[in-house]
Amino acid sequence: MSSPRLRTALAAVTLAVSLLVLPGCGSSTTGASVTGAAAANLASPSTSADRVKLAKTKFVANTGLAAGAAYQWLYKPFKAGTFKKGAKGRTFALVKAGLAGAFTYNRLKAALNDAKGDPTLSKATTALQSGVDKIKDLPGKIKGGTATDADFNQMQSVVDGVKQAGANNGLTITDKVPSAGQLTQMVTG
Repeated sequence: MSSPRLRTALAAVTLAVSLLVLPGCGSSTTGASVTGAAAANLASPSTSADRVKLAKTKFVANTGLAAGAAYQWLYKPFKAGTFKKGAKGRTFALVKAGLAGAFTYNRLKAALNDAKGDPTLSKATTALQSGVDKIKDLPGKIKGGTATDADFNQMQSVVDGVKQAGANNGLTITDKVPSAGQLTQMVTG
């Protein structure tokens, strides 16, 4: 790969990651995550059975999407060696991984916010917040080529921990690989 093509590819990855991570860092008023006034309402769950069911449903959906994106576009390519220099399809895999890393982080944060709407889930997921915060830097590490086995294993461990918190509360969470449209919706939404 020539140097200008490499610079162009890295610029594309950097742009994609920054467009995904930066909106997730601030407050958002769009998208599938619970935000603003809705988050305030869910932080103090009422006795309404509908609100609790909605929180659990959103938690399951967001966790399933995060798990699917993490496994499909981060964990599998890493284990296959696709992110290594000289690997076939590396540039495209890095772009997808940057998008998927930011998407995974965003959906896990949304899932933890959703869990605040349910008294039982909120107790089970409080300890997971620091783990989710630790994976925020993974897209940058992938782009910079500094991601290690430990980084990917930590990400998978955090995803598994959130899934287990749901399972411990009777929720069945199935990995759901998001479409390309769902990944890019965070950028345009």
